Amino acid sequence: MIDLPLLFADDAFVVVDKPAGIAVHRGLARERLVLVDLAERQLGRPVFPVHRLDRATSGVLILPLSSAAARALQAQFEAGSVDKRYLALVRGIPPEEGVIDHPVPKSLGGPRAPALTEFRRLAAWERYALIEARPRTGRLHQIRRHLKHIGHPLIGDVRYGKGEHNRLFRERFGLYRLALHAVSIAFEHPVERTAVAVSAPLPPDLLAALRGMGLDPAACYPSRP
Repeated sequence: MIDLPLLFADDAFVVVDKPAGIAVHRGLARERLVLVDLAERQLGRPVFPVHRLDRATSGVLILPLSSAAARALQAQFEAGSVDKRYLALVRGIPPEEGVIDHPVPKSLGGPRAPALTEFRRLAAWERYALIEARPRTGRLHQIRRHLKHIGHPLIGDVRYGKGEHNRLFRERFGLYRLALHAVSIAFEHPVERTAVAVSAPLPPDLLAALRGMGLDPAACYPSRP
């Protein structure tokens, strides 16, 4: 068992720093260990997830502590008013900024739905780049699918990426995970109606890879517009 790092906590919700490699919910494979169970044991009370991160993705995750808080936050997600930002290492050098407008499924085997992701390039190294991605919708594997769609798949992505590039990062930088981290989230407090913004530090393995590439870790924390 592990303790989840708490990035924010009050009576309405907590924000945790999800580790890579742990599913948020128990899925079809009936995972032995899921984040919801860890959070409930750690907090000693139920949690009511309103969004999720892929098992392989790390970073900020909101966990409401009541059904009322969950409904209020879910309404914000559905309205597209939650600002989510991710840091990603990708193959190739994408444009300085852009918008990916390409439908993807909401669920496995489901119909495609409109999906929108904004991105901007933060740094480049050889044939690779560090980008900030801002999904404006919440579809299944949206960032991963969108980056593959424009020819810049994520490093460490065994489903949508390329094995030769994943091996290079394992061998040169010891990076054995998906290079995708939910670095920040901003939304309205579900009870107090005040602005909330929470950030998660870059995980040690991604930080080490960036330093090994000669990239400035400060570039991982772009200023908010």
